[in-house]
Amino acid sequence: MSSDNIQGLETLEAWKKSRAFVLVVYREVLPSLPAEEKWHLNQQIRRTAQSVSANIAEGHGRFYYQDNVRFCYIARGSLTETYTHLVLAYNLQYIPDELFSRLKNQIEELIRIINGYIAYLKRSKRGEKEPGANYAIREIPTEYLTEDLMSQTPSEDS
Repeated sequence: MSSDNIQGLETLEAWKKSRAFVLVVYREVLPSLPAEEKWHLNQQIRRTAQSVSANIAEGHGRFYYQDNVRFCYIARGSLTETYTHLVLAYNLQYIPDELFSRLKNQIEELIRIINGYIAYLKRSKRGEKEPGANYAIREIPTEYLTEDLMSQTPSEDS
């Protein structure tokens, strides 16, 4: 990865805000969960929150805009999944009102930023003229052979 690409990532608002969000989750949410949630809700929240900035970064590292957009959709989905886990933690009274409210506001802001970034990417069409950018990869459907195993008689060899 070139240093220009890393510098571009570091200035990307969606990435910066998603990193700030995951830090709040790590520092304030995860420690407040009870020990019995260590391998369940804790891990779910940890993975989905990490996935947001990781997918934005992975998309940014792809040159072709459609790849970047696809990873932004995944990041947005991970953010929504994180919200669902946080709602559960809140409903179970693992996290206080103030923290839940702050996280919900961060999530709503992040969704707006990611949506704006997706719109920008679609308009800019970065990488559209790259060799191979207009090619699509398709699999040729294969035929599945089915046999009626019940009507077959065992061979003499078996």
